Amino acid sequence: MNDKRDAQFFTFEDDGIIPNNPKLPVILYPGALSDRAEWTESVFNSHGWRNSWENGVFDYHHYHSNTHEVLGVTQGTILIRLGGENGRSFDLKAGDVIVLPAGTGHKRITSSGDFRIVGAYPDGTDYNTRIENDGKREQAIEEIAHVPLPRTDPVYGDEGPLTKNWPNV
Repeated sequence: MNDKRDAQFFTFEDDGIIPNNPKLPVILYPGALSDRAEWTESVFNSHGWRNSWENGVFDYHHYHSNTHEVLGVTQGTILIRLGGENGRSFDLKAGDVIVLPAGTGHKRITSSGDFRIVGAYPDGTDYNTRIENDGKREQAIEEIAHVPLPRTDPVYGDEGPLTKNWPNV
């Protein structure tokens, strides 16, 4: 695994359509699991991030208002847009991990033909999926405000960048 100090933090403001998270930053762990991409799901699960799946990322802006989400690229590459239409795009490759705080918009722009990604949620939360103009924006903003902080970092467990930085926000 790469050094925990390589973690990068990004914040996204509410754009009037996608609420994003008013307090917590997105955390990018470049290459965190590059030596164990095939084990990504088991790493997340071992740190209490469960209800995991392996598939792709929707090609439209969406977010989860009731839970945080970790995404780990296991194969190929993706250009993913975070934060809504006016957010920021990231090129991710196998081994990269990104943690999205509740409310963070995300959308696949392009991906390689062999692209695969694993997602998981703190304590195995059953996630919802919200989209723009679904009539649930105010409800979603309220839900985001009540999502608890995860007890562990999905990559490093008790001592990771998430557990060190999110409680200080």
